[in-house]
Amino acid sequence: MRTPDHTVPDVLKWLAKRLGTEIIQRKLQIPSQFGSGYCTGFIFNEHIRMLISNYELKENVNIENKALTTTGKMLFFKFQNVFPEIETSQEGTKTPDLPSVLIGTSRINTDEVISIHSNTATINIEIDAEYLKGLFYSSEQSPVLQSLLQNSQPFLFEQIIYPSLQSVVNEIISNSVDESFKLFFLRVKAEELICRLLMELEKRDEKHLYALNTKDIQTVYKVKKEILENLEIPPVIGELALKAGMSPTKLKRLFRQIFGDSIFSYYQEFRMKEAAFLLREKKYTVSEVGYQLGFTNLSHFSKIFKEHLGMNPKQYSMTH
Repeated sequence: MRTPDHTVPDVLKWLAKRLGTEIIQRKLQIPSQFGSGYCTGFIFNEHIRMLISNYELKENVNIENKALTTTGKMLFFKFQNVFPEIETSQEGTKTPDLPSVLIGTSRINTDEVISIHSNTATINIEIDAEYLKGLFYSSEQSPVLQSLLQNSQPFLFEQIIYPSLQSVVNEIISNSVDESFKLFFLRVKAEELICRLLMELEKRDEKHLYALNTKDIQTVYKVKKEILENLEIPPVIGELALKAGMSPTKLKRLFRQIFGDSIFSYYQEFRMKEAAFLLREKKYTVSEVGYQLGFTNLSHFSKIFKEHLGMNPKQYSMTH
C-alpha cells in the first residue's frame, strides 16, 4: 500500500534527503553508514501531527526549519525516556531517567535550524492551539490551561509520566496496528495523551504564570540537574539561587511553574525514587540505602519512604 505523501511530515522528507535514503510507509530507517534506529512521522490532519524518533547518529545533522511560519500556532508535547530501556552491562547506581513530557507553547519552539541530535528517543506531538481550544466546552480553565491555549507567551511545563499514561505511549510505540487503521488509531491515541496531560496540568494551583525566556529555562534545568545529581545533600535555596544568578524568589517561582512542585518536594520525591531503585537492586541493606541518600536518622528515612511509597523500606525490599 502506497503511503499518501501529504501524511508524511516535511522534516522526515528533509532528513531522508539529507541521508540519501527513502521513506517507506512513513518510516525512515537510518542507513548504517550514518548510525542506527528509525524515525517515523504522521500528519493526521492540518491540526495535529506526530514524530516518533528512536535512533543514534554518528554525528549531529542540521536541517533548515522551513516550517517556521506554521509552527506559530502549534503547541508541542515532547515525550522523553518513554522507550523500553536497552539492557547494558554497565554498572549503574543511579535510577534510570524517569519518563516525562515537556509541554510548551510555540514561542519556545521556533528554531530557524532544527538540530537532529545524535542520540534521540522521543515522541513529539504538535497540535493547533485553536483546534484544541475548540474541544473545550467550558471557559473556566485554570491559569495553566488558559496560558497554554492562548499560546501567545513562551511557557514550558514538565510532567512526569505515570504508568497508565505510559501504557498509552506503549500502544503508540508497539506499531501493532494494520496500516489501513494506523492514522486513525494513532490520532486517537495522540489526542488521548494530550487530554490526559491537560487534566494533570489543570490540577496545578498556579494563580499567575510568568513568561519564560531561554536563559531562564536553561538556568532552572541546571538547578534541577544539580539537585538530582546530589540526592544525598538536601538543597539549600540560597546557594542554588546564588549559583543560578537568580533571586531565591524567582528561582522558587519558576521551578514550581515548570515542574509543578516546590524545589524541596521535587528533591524528596526523586530521593525516594532513588531509594526504591537501590532497594530493588538488592545490593544494599535498608540502612546502607538510607545513609547513602544522606539520612542520619533511619526511622526518619522509613517515615519519609512510607509517605512516598506506601510501605516502609524493609517491606518494600522484601516485596520487590
